[in-house]
Amino acid sequence: MSETFSEYPAILPARRPDGDNALLLLFAIRRVAAGGLNDGHAASAFIGHFGLGYRRPLVLLRALMAEMSRVSRLKIMVAPCCCPRMTAAEAAVLKAVTTAVADPYGAHDLLVATLGVANCLGALSSAQALGQAFADLGRPLADQPLP
Repeated sequence: MSETFSEYPAILPARRPDGDNALLLLFAIRRVAAGGLNDGHAASAFIGHFGLGYRRPLVLLRALMAEMSRVSRLKIMVAPCCCPRMTAAEAAVLKAVTTAVADPYGAHDLLVATLGVANCLGALSSAQALGQAFADLGRPLADQPLP
């Protein structure tokens, strides 16, 4: 049996983002996915990054993750925190949060495809609020290019 690796889809097709803000969001998504909504590592990372203003983005991240978990009909693959690449789902969620304020229709399309549902306005509004919270606290995601 002569199988090649090119016959299988890549599990980690996207490279990790270069910007600190996007890396923080990726780390927090991975920690909340692995450790639950009350993961202390994600909270600690937000405290270190945002200072006393950490609560708003942390609560909004938890709301986004809870809403995606609630409505999703597909399994959302999340890589371990140490992984230098991203899954397709992680890349889509990062791009959706980054572009949700400027391009809500595009962000909605990304979330719909990732979650396998026809409509996910709750997840979209959480993504918009999370992206805006990063920007309001001086850590905009949109200024940093994503892969």
